[in-house]
Amino acid sequence: MNVIVNDRGFAPDDWTDGFVTLEDAANDVIALDVTSDTDPDELFERLGNTRMVRVDFPSFADGRGFTIARTLRLKGYEGRLRAKGHVLADQYAMARRSGFDEVEIDADLAARQPEDQWLGRANWQDHDYQARLRG
Repeated sequence: MNVIVNDRGFAPDDWTDGFVTLEDAANDVIALDVTSDTDPDELFERLGNTRMVRVDFPSFADGRGFTIARTLRLKGYEGRLRAKGHVLADQYAMARRSGFDEVEIDADLAARQPEDQWLGRANWQDHDYQARLRG
């Protein structure tokens, strides 16, 4: 069972409408599951009325998902964005700043990095090194 991480800590998954891959998506899709190598510009053109986009992180070293989220937000996507997979607690602030609303992790990662480690980064707006440099 996967765990959802948000600014309040661990939460159950409240999304019940399922996901469709971009390859299988039709015009009326509600939620998309996309891979980290998805072209964010092409994805934005295909969103339509999509209410949720879940971006896969196959490795904690693969940052392409952050680019997807940032690009979608800059282009005006206002739906729900979820990072899924190998995102570490240390990366939570970056996930939020790039545009993700939440992170989905598996139970093993939740056990290795308990809720308090994620909550330590939940005030993600305060952990912006650029803002600290600017004073």
